[in-house]
Amino acid sequence: MNLHSTVGGPALAQQRHLVTEIPGPASRELLQRRQASVARGLSHVLPVFVTAAGGGVLIDADGNSLIDFGSGIAVTSVGNSAELVVTRVTEQVAHFTHTCFMVVPYEGYVEVCEELNRITPGAHEKRSALFNSGAEAVENAVKIARHATGRQAVVVFDHAYHGRTNLTMAMTAKNMPYKDGFGPFAGEVYRVPMAYPFRWPGGPAACAAEALDVITGQIHAQVGESRVAAVVIEPIQGEGGFIVPPDGFLAGLADWCREHGILFIADEIQTGFCRTGDWFACDHEGVVPDLITTAKGIAGGLPLAAVTGRAEIMDAVHPGGLGGTYGGNPVACAAALGAIETYAKEDLPAAARGIGEIMLPRLRDMARRHPVIGDVRGRGAMIAVEIVRPGTTEPDAEATARVARACHANGLIVLTCGTYGNVLRFLPPLVIGPELLREGLSILEDAFAGL
Repeated sequence: MNLHSTVGGPALAQQRHLVTEIPGPASRELLQRRQASVARGLSHVLPVFVTAAGGGVLIDADGNSLIDFGSGIAVTSVGNSAELVVTRVTEQVAHFTHTCFMVVPYEGYVEVCEELNRITPGAHEKRSALFNSGAEAVENAVKIARHATGRQAVVVFDHAYHGRTNLTMAMTAKNMPYKDGFGPFAGEVYRVPMAYPFRWPGGPAACAAEALDVITGQIHAQVGESRVAAVVIEPIQGEGGFIVPPDGFLAGLADWCREHGILFIADEIQTGFCRTGDWFACDHEGVVPDLITTAKGIAGGLPLAAVTGRAEIMDAVHPGGLGGTYGGNPVACAAALGAIETYAKEDLPAAARGIGEIMLPRLRDMARRHPVIGDVRGRGAMIAVEIVRPGTTEPDAEATARVARACHANGLIVLTCGTYGNVLRFLPPLVIGPELLREGLSILEDAFAGL
């Protein structure tokens, strides 16, 4: 029996072990209580109720041990109960849980900002501000950009996902379930095509050659460069389908923004904190954003988010113009410091690259044998397969759902995504062991064979 290290928390057996059907009777009973008490608008991927987690496994109320290829949507990258996170959180809770940084400050908030200023891309002087969620971070980044530039227009991309507040719903591309029935939305948000190699007219080579000119030309014609405060982009799109733009696209877009006085905002909420094999996805090509938004993997599962950027841009906002009652809560800050220390101490960027080195060849081999897999893409431990009707690029959401259900029934947690609901995304914890990773891939292979 393989036990994971203390990086991931208590010594849970790192093996898949099913003792009931999925979901089991205890989870089904809890599901009835959930349905009677929790608003219908909150959905779930798999109706199993977790009682313990760590390394690469989740333990449910029936005693089933499931392989985790989701990490709470890229949140628990250091594991669900990483030792340094637990230690720092426990110590902080014993001292105090809250003061509100805007009333009386505390050192933990400052320490987190210092760490973010140090590890985010670029050697320029930086400032940071802390918030509660990724959507809050994106919304505040837009506020800062508009204030600093005196412009109002914001450019976003097809397939983008930036959150569920009114402004970030406007920035998000996909209607259902994120936007349907919730309008009207905030104005001065303009959408342009994404550099999406698999779906670019003419294919990947044409995308690499054409995308930047097409996109910047559309901004020029339909918005006007002098009106644009910021271009906001996920370096690898998350909810939209793990879309990886061609090499050189991000760098070219950042250069174009600088040429026109437009702020380049990298939404690294899902890609950040070692997920793609670098500390941040922008590091892959040496792209330096003016502002960067972070959340998810920042604090080992506690709610925290941040905007980090050039000092002169961040400091353009008047005192009192940014903030929030819970933003940078001291317990969440303690968790973030423990998580950041874990990323460095355990060299989790290298771990993410190692995950990719195991997963990508297996998935490409599956694609050769299963023509429903139209594309395999991703970087590090942020990987996806796009499922289509064989011989076409027509999305097949129904086949995607069948594969996901087969994985769930056999104890593997996988997530779907994509504008068309036809992408399986894989976000294993960076502390998952290689044996568990390979077993999960074998379950996935069986699911495709059963289509």
